Amino acid sequence: MRFRIEMMRQIIPALLLALTAAAQSLPDGPGRKELETKCKQCHELARSISLRQDRDGWNTTMSKMVAFGMKGTDEEFKLIVDYLATHYPAEDIPKVNVNKATAVELESGLSLRRSQAAAVLAWRAKHGEFKSLDDLKKVPLIEAEKIEAKKDRIAF
Repeated sequence: MRFRIEMMRQIIPALLLALTAAAQSLPDGPGRKELETKCKQCHELARSISLRQDRDGWNTTMSKMVAFGMKGTDEEFKLIVDYLATHYPAEDIPKVNVNKATAVELESGLSLRRSQAAAVLAWRAKHGEFKSLDDLKKVPLIEAEKIEAKKDRIAF
């Protein structure tokens, strides 16, 4: 229990800083207001913008969000997709440095669940930096085949 509390004490301030920075750094443009109002109803904006996808990817994500219950008009959804495809395109996808990444960066960049990202942060805090893919695979809750499939996106 003490381990979980300590882990949360480390993670929560970092997440709050990341969220504040993400909200403040959204570029102006058509669709920004819609993105802010629609996407943050269910999750933080940093999660929305961290995916870095092409237009088809953003359309697929938007379809998933609508299936999960996101409400809005077709015009609002089009504005959001246009905004994301313009300001957060796939070609800007950076590698994820697992020794420096925040929970949100691990979730979005490597498609980890929140519990998995938290486990990576906790392992890193306890054992130090990861030196290899094999080290990362030792983290509880991490699926080795999922990490292996993302190895080209991982930096140490």
